[in-house]
Amino acid sequence: MDKKKLEVAIDALLKEYRTPADIVGPEGLLKQMTKALLERAMAAELTQHLGYDKHAASGRGSGNSRNGTSRKSIQGDFGEVELEVPRDRNGSFEPQIVGKHERRFAGFDDKIISMYARGMTTREIEAHLQEIYGIEVSPTLVSEVTEAVSDELRKWQSRPLESIYAIVYMDALMVKTRHEGRVDNRAVYTAIGMNMEGNKEILGLWMSGNEGSRHWVQVLTELRNRGLKDVLIACVDGLKGFPEAIESVFPKTEVQLCIVHMTRGSLNFVNWKERKEVAGDLKMIYRAATADEAEMQLTEFEEKWGRKYPAIGPMWRRNWERVIPFFAYPPEIRRVIYTTNAVESLNMSLRKVIKNRGSFPSEDAALKLLYLALRNVSAKWTFVQGWREALTQFTLRHTDRINEALARPSK
Repeated sequence: MDKKKLEVAIDALLKEYRTPADIVGPEGLLKQMTKALLERAMAAELTQHLGYDKHAASGRGSGNSRNGTSRKSIQGDFGEVELEVPRDRNGSFEPQIVGKHERRFAGFDDKIISMYARGMTTREIEAHLQEIYGIEVSPTLVSEVTEAVSDELRKWQSRPLESIYAIVYMDALMVKTRHEGRVDNRAVYTAIGMNMEGNKEILGLWMSGNEGSRHWVQVLTELRNRGLKDVLIACVDGLKGFPEAIESVFPKTEVQLCIVHMTRGSLNFVNWKERKEVAGDLKMIYRAATADEAEMQLTEFEEKWGRKYPAIGPMWRRNWERVIPFFAYPPEIRRVIYTTNAVESLNMSLRKVIKNRGSFPSEDAALKLLYLALRNVSAKWTFVQGWREALTQFTLRHTDRINEALARPSK
């Protein structure tokens, strides 16, 4: 239909238009037009399937014929539509525009998944669809729609990885999940890889009873089995045994304690009035030009604050060997390691999604929601600024390892 004819048709349809409800209301024009168009389209499909028009003489003795209609309800943004689906006598006709077992229009499921991914509960999704679209959906329907995500999650979780990542950030957050008949705190592990092109990629999601180095060995082994051969730098929190777990799977990897974790852990001991000043003095440590200068700044920090906050200095000194690798790198790489702080930012986004949930009915339910949230967050990621300069430094320092990882075929 050309534009002029279409405008004439629309003008005719809108002749009786008075209020928005006349168009988008429960019995509005949009719903009526959808019903009419779908029924005519299915009638046209049946004609094509049979090979002759309704009442045409050519249909006599063809071996198949029209056989009335059956009723079917389908849900969409405009509410529920009752359709008259044409049938053939042989039962071989299957409409294409509205599939045989289809009960929802394409895009309707995506709306449910989108709401679920933003942390809305099943009850909230039901209420929202009822309020906005006048559609009644059952908890079973929402579960069926979101269950399709589980298959996608399993495929994503086992997909092959790149052979080398310049930096991998690893951390865990806690969620309340029903497990073996009671609600427990469960650790959800996240890992983000920075590839050699400067793009961030979520490597996977894992759940365990608590955040422990033994479980990280299993996680890292899985990453290796999926094709990851080398990691230049692993940025982690201060979990005991974490660095050793990494080195047991990737022995050449340099482990760097997350400076943000160290700073936050230090400020936990400080009263609110002095936090800004203490944070400024801690910055003098990790913004130092060299490891020697950093240690000198740490000594000055202890002299100033050691008596009032005696736990901070020893905490930095206990972890000092895992802090100083940071200082061996030029500013280009330091900025990427420190300022990106990718996994902390990611976990903050995940916490926003799960804050409305008291607990999850199962581990699968928690992982499903977190995966959808990750998908939304990662879609907004952009190329890391300053990466070209950092890549130059990585290449100069690790040419042999990079070439070896890229050349060695995956198992």
